[in-house]
Amino acid sequence: MEVEVTSITAIGFWVLSSSKEYFIPFAHYPTFQQGTVDQIVNVQQPAPDQFYWPDLDIDIEAAALDEPERFPLQFQRR
Repeated sequence: MEVEVTSITAIGFWVLSSSKEYFIPFAHYPTFQQGTVDQIVNVQQPAPDQFYWPDLDIDIEAAALDEPERFPLQFQRR
């Protein structure tokens, strides 16, 4: 599937898939702030509803981006 990061800003970045564009805020996914631009743009879409960043070992379901209130963040730094 075709997926790409189209823009990175100080507050997050945009991911464009074949069906929709999603904004991923650093405030909700802080591990991305530690990543390099190359790590953030290296995104894969193994399934229509899933995004994966292999260099950062992060995966996010599209539903969590569409309806974040349904998915309380359990994301923690280690």
